Amino acid sequence: MKCSALIKTTGFAIALLSASAYYTRACLGADNIAALTENSLTLPAPKDRRVRPLVVILADNAGTETTDFVIPYGVLKESGAADVVTVSTEPGTVKLIPALQIRTDMTTAQFDESTPNGADILIVPAMDRAENPALLNWVQAQSGKGAAVVSICEGARVIAHAGLLEGKAATTHWSGLEGIAEAFPGTTWVHDRRFVMDGQVMTTAGISASMPASLALVEAIAGRRTADLTAQRLGVSNWGIDHDTSSFTLTAGRMLVAAGNWLAVWRREVIEIPIDGGFDEISVALMADAWSRTFRSEALATHVSGAVRSRHGLLMETEATSSARYVLPVYSGTPATALDDALEGITGRYGAPTADFVALQFEYPRRFYDAALWHNTLFAREKNLYI
Repeated sequence: MKCSALIKTTGFAIALLSASAYYTRACLGADNIAALTENSLTLPAPKDRRVRPLVVILADNAGTETTDFVIPYGVLKESGAADVVTVSTEPGTVKLIPALQIRTDMTTAQFDESTPNGADILIVPAMDRAENPALLNWVQAQSGKGAAVVSICEGARVIAHAGLLEGKAATTHWSGLEGIAEAFPGTTWVHDRRFVMDGQVMTTAGISASMPASLALVEAIAGRRTADLTAQRLGVSNWGIDHDTSSFTLTAGRMLVAAGNWLAVWRREVIEIPIDGGFDEISVALMADAWSRTFRSEALATHVSGAVRSRHGLLMETEATSSARYVLPVYSGTPATALDDALEGITGRYGAPTADFVALQFEYPRRFYDAALWHNTLFAREKNLYI
């Protein structure tokens, strides 16, 4: 199951139903894992006499994971530690998966023309076409020009296909560790870490690791104080490296929830997220991503005009009107609590098991129900819980 797990196709639903139990074997011994916590990202000196590093956040127009892309953008912009440019493989709209659409600052070709010496840091989210030759060639070229490379979630597949993880230690979304370890045996795949830094390459665990990893990147660029101040403004209290990979498993009960929600076509609805100019891109991305992973709903951003810029300048395309049955209230909390808010809303509307299934996809360590409650309601019908 990909980090961008909610690609709404029949093939995905079949794959989900036939999935086996999660592979739990650790890829490294405890001593070696402990040693990795002492590693730091090796950042090159900024090129072209830049005062601050130039960070490129890359997107493939055909499909790039929503929060994998937006969260590093929002965190780095908030920090002021780097100059941030968004780049896409082609002109036009970038489809974010599972929700939202954006436009980047420029294409890869335009970036190459304007910045021939390349980026200082390249951030690679999970992408639908992880083996796209044009994408891989460009990632290889940026690395060859000396850029440090950071993959978010299953963006590790992209940089692995680009040959950047051979001989490295790395991690990725919990559901992809087994398959990627088989496909790329020359990489040491690490469990129980939110992110892994090895030389000029950094990789992260599942979607929810993107904010801690982005803050760790801020620290590598500008120091601990800048990272701490950025975390405070975002409402983040814990952005450490520790993580428990084994707590995330695709159980039979969760597959039943997913299958029931998927098959209940008549119950599907649109979730509307009204936005205005200056909206917080991290909060909107987290809410849209979460509500679009329920298999009961999909979220869209709405505004009276066709495109709106976020507080940090990200251009988001919107819908002018909506046939939504449910409009989300305006969110007034911090970016750090937006996912909790979304999961609480999902719990109230679709039931705790659906919220748990969404949290599982985010690799987010939260439990919405206890074993007894799940046992007693597994085959409940109607009400909030629908299977």
